[in-house]
This record gives sequence, C-alpha cells and structure tokens, in this order.
Amino acid sequence: MTTPARPGSFTGATDNAASGGLFTDTLIDGIPDIIGADVAAAEASAAAAKVSETNSATSETNAGNSATNAGQSATNASTSASAALTSQQAAAGSASSVAADAATATTKAAEALASEQAASLSENAASGSATSASSARTAAVAAQNDAIVKAAAANTSALAAAASASGALGSVSAAAGSATAALASENAAAGSATSATASKNTATTQAGNSATSATASAGSATTATTQASNASGSATTASTQATKASDYAVKVNGVVPSTSDYSSKAWAIGGTGVDQASGGGNARDWATETSTTADNSEYSAKEYAIGVQTGQSNGSSKQWALGGGTGFTLATPVTGSVGSNPKYSAAYWADRAASTVANFDEFYYGSYASDAAAENAHEAAGKTVAVGDLYYNTNDQAVKYCTVAPSGTGAPVGTWVAIAATNTSNFATKGFGIAMSIAL
Repeated sequence: MTTPARPGSFTGATDNAASGGLFTDTLIDGIPDIIGADVAAAEASAAAAKVSETNSATSETNAGNSATNAGQSATNASTSASAALTSQQAAAGSASSVAADAATATTKAAEALASEQAASLSENAASGSATSASSARTAAVAAQNDAIVKAAAANTSALAAAASASGALGSVSAAAGSATAALASENAAAGSATSATASKNTATTQAGNSATSATASAGSATTATTQASNASGSATTASTQATKASDYAVKVNGVVPSTSDYSSKAWAIGGTGVDQASGGGNARDWATETSTTADNSEYSAKEYAIGVQTGQSNGSSKQWALGGGTGFTLATPVTGSVGSNPKYSAAYWADRAASTVANFDEFYYGSYASDAAAENAHEAAGKTVAVGDLYYNTNDQAVKYCTVAPSGTGAPVGTWVAIAATNTSNFATKGFGIAMSIAL
C-alpha cells in the first residue's frame, strides 16, 4: 500500500480568508485540494471498473457465439450422418434387388436349358421320321417297278396265247392271274406311297415343333441374358450407394463425390475443406481451438473464455477478469498499451479502488471522542499520525485536523484543531457523512 506524501506545509494556497475562501488558517488551505484529488481518483477508478465489467460481458457474449457455432457444426455432422444412413439403406435395397434378379436369371437359364433339350429330342425324332419316309419311298418305287415288270410279262404271255390257238384257254387264264397279281402289286405300291406321304407329314410337323421349341429356347436365353444384365446393373448401383454411405460417414479428405457435402466425421473432428474454412470450421475447433481461428475469422469458445492469442484483440474473459497478456498480469492492459488508451482488467480497477480507499484511511481516522482516542486507534492499526490527518470529534461535533504530530508512538498527544470556520450545517451527517462520501 502506498503511503501518500504529506508536505510539511501547504504553499500556493488560494482558499484562505484573504482570497475569499472559507478557511482562516493557512495550514489547512490545501485540504480541499487533497480531498478533491482523492475524490477524482475514486471516481476514475469506479468508471474504469465499469468499463472492465462491460468488456467482460462482451467477451462472455463472444464465447456464447462460439458455442453456437460449435452447435451448428455438430448439427452439420448430424445431417451428414443421416445422409450416410439413407445411402446405406439404398445400398441394402439395391442388394435385395440384385438377389431377386439373380434368382430370376437362374430360373430363366433352367427354362432355356429344358427348351434346348426338348428341341434336341424333337430334332432327333424328326430325323428318325425322315429316315422312315425315305425307306418307305424306296420300297414303293421297288414295288412299282416290280408291277411294271410283271405287267410286261403278262402282255407277253397274252400275245403268246393269241398266237397259239391250242393253248389259248390256258394262256388267257395265266394272263388273268398275272393281271390280278399286277393289280395287287400296284395297290401295295399305292399303299407304300401313302405311308411315305404320312411319314413325310409327320416328319414336317415334328420339324416345325422342333423349330418352335428352338425359338422358345432362344427367347428364354435372351430373357436370361437381360435379367443377368439387370442383376449386374443393380449390383453396380448397390456398390455405388455403399461407397457413398461410407463417404458420408468417414471421408475427411474433401467433399462426398458428386455432392457439395462433407462427412459427419469431417464436421465433427476436422477434414479438408472444413478446417479453418470461411463459413465452416469443425465442431472440435469451435469448442477448443486456442492457437488460431475456427473459421478463418472467429475464435473458439475456449479462446474467448481463457485464451491469450495476440490476434484476439478483444481479450478473453479470463484476461478481463484477472489481467492482460499471456500471464494474466494485473498491471498489464488487456487491450491497448500504456500511453495508448490502455484498458485494464476488473481485478486491476478493483485493486486501484481499494488502494484509493486505503490511502484515504491513512489520513482520515473516523469518529472518536477525543484526540488521544483517535491517535491511539490509528497507531494501533500500525499507522503513523501525520500533520494534516483528519478525524471527526463526536463531543465537539466537528472535523479536526492535526497541526503538530506527536514525536513517536506513545508520545504525548499532538495538536488537533477543529475546522471551526467551515459551516457544517449542510453536511449530510456532519463530518462522518462527508468523509464516507469521499471514500466511496
């Protein structure tokens, strides 16, 4: 605590009776000046403390804004997580579609195989029928040739019978038998030809059936190919959606492909394009970053609360409370510098206000019934009685000041003079009231 200097005498006084002042004793001419200076110092300390309080409120608001930005980053992370879940569900749906398409393709392939086998059997049957028709045709031709040969033989026999009168009857009978045989052979040939035609028709029908089966088989094969292609496309879609879901969840090296979105992990703990990016910043930086800004312009909640970054020119809440600089030093300005509009912490101005009150206590003792009681109380507090000190005498109901100090502790009482020339009728509560007003 600084002990104020006390001059041995007051010089240059203008507040005396000769100058129109209230006091007649030149030894106390300077008291109003001292009291006025102390009042001005107390008022300045109170105003500065008010400024520190306002600056602390500003830092608290800034910390709140940073906390809001951290909440927004957390919200962005939650949105990216929802998009990842949606993509994952789409991938699961595509995988189910792939399984259904694969099952359909398997069924169609089995149908195509059965049709192909039926076509092969029909083709074999047609081939057998064609072979039978060819054999029947050959047999018919042979029968017809035989009939022709036999007819020729019959004609020859008839001619021989006509020429031979003696054997006419036998020849006619032989010719009639030969003709009957020839007719039977011709009928047989006609039957063989009909059988051949029937076999040919059967072969044609079976060949048509085989062609129809082959066409159906080809159609089933085409359907199977289409279903297989669809299954492949669904599998590709499922893979794409699965990759997208993974990117929305954990990708930290840029945006999710084909979008302008960042992943949940990037918004939560950081990633390329999010960290210290204008309008961005990850949730962790908004909460705890104390070495730089969170979004290339604003600082984190922790920085506004307890940080000491030089770029953060507004000061943190802790600096405004305790003191400026990296060490939160009481005498170091929070903003500005000594000689250039410095602004100090609340603790600094509280200390200054306490010092002002303490300085006033050095020379104003309070209310006592006698000079000795006032001196003893002051010395008991470890203080020294000096010329110009004041106290309020309750018996005289007047403020008294010391004109001659005692020579030492326990020495005879000094000389105390009442400020009789001062009109105290307008004082709030006599001398004590005005003294307390000055102190506050």
